[in-house]
Amino acid sequence: MQNPAPSAARTPPVGGYRKGDEARQRILDAALAAFGAEGFRGATTRRIAEAAGVNLPALQYYFGGKEGLYLACAEEIVDRYRRQMLRPIGAAQDALPPTAGPEDARTALKALLGGLAEQLLATEEAQAWTAFVLREVAEQGPAFAILYEQVWAPGVELITQLISRALAEPTPSEAARIEALLLLSGLSAFSVARPVALKQLGWSDSAGLRFDRVKRTLDAQIDRLGR
Repeated sequence: MQNPAPSAARTPPVGGYRKGDEARQRILDAALAAFGAEGFRGATTRRIAEAAGVNLPALQYYFGGKEGLYLACAEEIVDRYRRQMLRPIGAAQDALPPTAGPEDARTALKALLGGLAEQLLATEEAQAWTAFVLREVAEQGPAFAILYEQVWAPGVELITQLISRALAEPTPSEAARIEALLLLSGLSAFSVARPVALKQLGWSDSAGLRFDRVKRTLDAQIDRLGR
């Protein structure tokens, strides 16, 4: 069935597209927070719409319903991750050719994990999408395949390859993969479990000089690989 031809009455006013984009983004931000805190079953579209300052039909217009919104949140996380990690991932991939040595791999690991740590520790927005990702991976809900195939699996594989190179292994070992998982999971102490970490350290936040301390500790952990 063909869509009806656009009419003058339905043409958005000047700035209408921008307002539509802003409304859509507000819905996504509210949904990320709600789904991260309550999960797919616990969060309701009505509360998400209220938090975003829109009516329920607007949510349905942009996303079609709850599952469409949930999947859109997963795609939004993938997009943000790729934008924010573009340079560290590129540098890490440059350290994988056969001519690269263990020190090159350690340097690339520091840049990659440092970039990820900065997103998780130094930005408030990351708390919502980190909670969303970890909850989805644990529960294997509707967006599991998107997040696993586009974020988790490639990320773990790249870090495993770098650790293996730092250890001067001919091929990546199970131990290198375990080390990769431990390095990644360690960062969750300052993201999802941030209140616990801050209380333990007596910090009010994990930005600025406090982030620098975390980064130095992470770098030292990477320096010990293969030594």
